[in-house]
Amino acid sequence: MKKGSAIGIVETSSIAKGFEIADAVLKAANVEIVLNRTICPGKYVVLVGGAVDAVQSSINAGVRAGAHTVVDQFVISNVHPTVFPAISGVAHVPELKALGVIEAFSISAVIEAADAAIKAAPIQFINIHLAMAIGGKGFVSFTGDVAAVEEAVQVGAAVIEQRGLLVEQVVIPRPRPEIVREFI
Repeated sequence: MKKGSAIGIVETSSIAKGFEIADAVLKAANVEIVLNRTICPGKYVVLVGGAVDAVQSSINAGVRAGAHTVVDQFVISNVHPTVFPAISGVAHVPELKALGVIEAFSISAVIEAADAAIKAAPIQFINIHLAMAIGGKGFVSFTGDVAAVEEAVQVGAAVIEQRGLLVEQVVIPRPRPEIVREFI
């Protein structure tokens, strides 16, 4: 996605409705699918990107289609461009100065927290892990100087906490590289 783009998500408790939501989202406006799949525990997520108005229209259509099955949804305007690669995979991190991890009960909340965290402080994402093999939760991990990681964790965790979905947050100065080897 280009700078100034928006992302939007609809998270549903129904796999069947997930397909219907994805169709409604794509038919409502000119958006691009970023993520469209089942997630643990038996939920479905549709994540799209594009121009702000198009994303907003699409997510509104998805929420209408999902009705009572919608678990969570959001639109983030001007999403930070490093959020997309972090969702898609793991970034190469040459050095771990400090490690920050924010964990949430909702993947929507963790994406919002990641965007807020990277806009708040000079950090580098390690990854944004969304729901697979972790019971439907999500977490974001990142590195940077200790002060930057502390600021990013505080800001990101506050976004999740406002929604009542914060599981935990940690900052580890000078972490042992073995603890994140699986993700790097």
